[in-house]
Amino acid sequence: MAISIRAARFAPQFKISISTIIHNVLNRIKMQSSRHRLSQLDAKALRDIGLSQAEANREAQKPIWDAPNHWLR
Repeated sequence: MAISIRAARFAPQFKISISTIIHNVLNRIKMQSSRHRLSQLDAKALRDIGLSQAEANREAQKPIWDAPNHWLR
């Protein structure tokens, strides 16, 4: 019992719900899917949105955790 009391005292208190975690994971998966689709666009489509092939490839190669917070809302 003493062990659990000490552990509880040092355990961080997170106020995040399971639904928030799931929401964040799903948003990051969608973002990765969008990045992959961006890398598949042809030169004409990239010109239409103002990106070069190098910029599109650079964005597509970013890891799933590399995103501004405002993209994940």
